[in-house]
Amino acid sequence: MRKILSVMMMLLFAAVAMGKGPKYVFYFIGDGMGPSHVLGTELFLGEKEGVIGRPKKLSFTQFPHTAFVTTFSASNGVTDSAASGTALATGHKTNNGHLGVTPDGEPVYSVAHAAKEAGYAVGVATTVCINHATPGAFYAHNNSRNNYHDIAQEMIDADYDFYAGGDVKCSDEQRKAFYNKAREHGYAIARGYADYFAKSGYAKKLMFYQEEVREDIPYAIDRDHKDLTLAQVTDAAIDFLQNKSKKGFFLMVEGGKIDYASHSDDAATVFNEMLDFNDAIARAVEFYKKHSRETLIIVTADHETGGLVLGYSGAYKLNLKALDCQKASEDKLKSIMRTKAMQRMVMQWEDMQAVITENTGLWGELKPSKEEQAMKQLFEEGNANPEKRVEKFEAIATVAKNAVNRIALVSWAGPNHSGTFVPLFAIGKGAEEFRGVIDNTDIPKMIKRIAEYK
Repeated sequence: MRKILSVMMMLLFAAVAMGKGPKYVFYFIGDGMGPSHVLGTELFLGEKEGVIGRPKKLSFTQFPHTAFVTTFSASNGVTDSAASGTALATGHKTNNGHLGVTPDGEPVYSVAHAAKEAGYAVGVATTVCINHATPGAFYAHNNSRNNYHDIAQEMIDADYDFYAGGDVKCSDEQRKAFYNKAREHGYAIARGYADYFAKSGYAKKLMFYQEEVREDIPYAIDRDHKDLTLAQVTDAAIDFLQNKSKKGFFLMVEGGKIDYASHSDDAATVFNEMLDFNDAIARAVEFYKKHSRETLIIVTADHETGGLVLGYSGAYKLNLKALDCQKASEDKLKSIMRTKAMQRMVMQWEDMQAVITENTGLWGELKPSKEEQAMKQLFEEGNANPEKRVEKFEAIATVAKNAVNRIALVSWAGPNHSGTFVPLFAIGKGAEEFRGVIDNTDIPKMIKRIAEYK
């Protein structure tokens, strides 16, 4: 009889445990990530192996549950990142430019705030500045996303356990005052991965940034060994948060520079950012495999950027493997060109060609037949007019990037956001509820209900 009662009690406890919400919630947001960003990255991986199709799928496209998400704001059919971030964080529509407030300016609170109030550890991470629109929507309340100084102060007021990514965007003097205040409120400041390991063991709360002071983590295509990756940031977040609360944790991770690269219509840089984002999600998947009954992972986007089209000018073709020849973002190539322009010596065209070839593959594996004359003319105009030299040389970088896009047969509607659906992928406890066509405001409401943040 006792044995039967013991078995029944065990089954009862198991049933109760199964009825609880997930202990660990991962919320990944690919800023600017539309359907073509996702599929294009997979087709790019295939073409690199000489295959048409998806022989290498991204970790999150293999999740069992999917949905389409609408992204319009309260003020327009095309949202900005502040309004969409507010919707994804709080479940409330607001006007473009508003952050964590209603259209009337009343504060609304995020799912991260709800998790914190319920006793969970909370982390917010990104590849852009930590007081940018999307991360800011999870802790701040401001009528303007551009009030970076005030938004940064609200990071400290929110009292979350872990912040990571790019540094705070503000003046040097404001940054110094911000970090003094953060330390007064119990935050350790770690710069670089080695510094993280040195401080994370004793820190009660942590801010984790690049080794050098800069507003963002460099593009994946441009990084060197000293630069953080989003996967490292995610590893650190899991490591730090896992032992901060017995209840579990909530972690938001943003791939913020997918959007930046899409604003530049820079396909090679976009796909490298997507792979960096995917690597971070893969870390969460590894965690999920060890805690599958206690974990929920959601991957979505705040909006699509650029109107990315996998095709070009009526040609029923793709040549995405050409993007693999590009070794630097347009921004980095502009920086290289700016340095060249500021040198006093007059460059020869052959020297400029060598720089472009090294960074884009043009005149190497790729033939810029349609753009060669335009780049040469900009070069000659820059050499002839010192006052215009920087402008003309930087323009060469843009033409070179456009040439790579054209050869890859990738095109863009423009450098801004679009109003199209974005995808959502989910796995884990409660993931089956994410299906069909939903609105971005539905997602945080569903997370709060599934995770029982009351």
